[in-house]
Amino acid sequence: RQLAALPVPGGGQWLRHSVEVPSQTGKPMIAIVIDDVGINQRRTRKTIGLPAPLTLSFIPYGYNLRSLVASARKAGHEILVHIPMEPRDRKWDPGPNALLTSLNEAEILRRLRWGLDQFDGYVGISNHMGSKFTAWRPGMTTVLREIRSRGLLFLDSWTSNRSLGLSMSRHIDIPSVARDIFIDHDISRGEIRENLRRLERIARRRGFAIGIGHPHDLTTSILADWIGQVRSRGVDLVPISRVVRYRLGAG
Repeated sequence: RQLAALPVPGGGQWLRHSVEVPSQTGKPMIAIVIDDVGINQRRTRKTIGLPAPLTLSFIPYGYNLRSLVASARKAGHEILVHIPMEPRDRKWDPGPNALLTSLNEAEILRRLRWGLDQFDGYVGISNHMGSKFTAWRPGMTTVLREIRSRGLLFLDSWTSNRSLGLSMSRHIDIPSVARDIFIDHDISRGEIRENLRRLERIARRRGFAIGIGHPHDLTTSILADWIGQVRSRGVDLVPISRVVRYRLGAG
């Protein structure tokens, strides 16, 4: 399906705010998404300083978000809203205004809209935690209808293999993709480097790969070196919207 044929409700906000990158036909692509940005200010600024284009997923209860997002966009990065959602394990706290399975539709919408109102300039949302919520069809229906009405894309962080996010998004024509690898689930130099190698292998085999990391000092330090190296190996670093365009057949 060509991009032009895709319904883009709300004027296609994901298109208006996407970062334009040259189309390198035939080159494998990797999108690196950094989650949980906007809380630790020093680490957020360090992440913004990495070579663009990355995709930075700002958590809506962070600090100085409008200023940080403006800096990130000026640096050439693409922006997501990292919406907190309920995990299966109750020991993990998703944070203020998280979307929970115990909430009614009106409260889910209130919390979602609060998150979406904290800053602008973003192309879509991803889920922060959410292994329980993303598997709950009524709640995801409410979220995805709102996302569709605003012309946003959805990145399924895929925190559970029960997630309905990707399948439901595609069913109602929301531009969507899912994470392949968490690159720093284990915060060790060896594991992060091996996961980046795995991303390259996926990208060369399939044409694209999506990795999610976090603003840990070790992660940003390794990425600072890896970005230049991976480009020298013939792989394009792209924002998440570029992968969505590829998935839609728009090249």
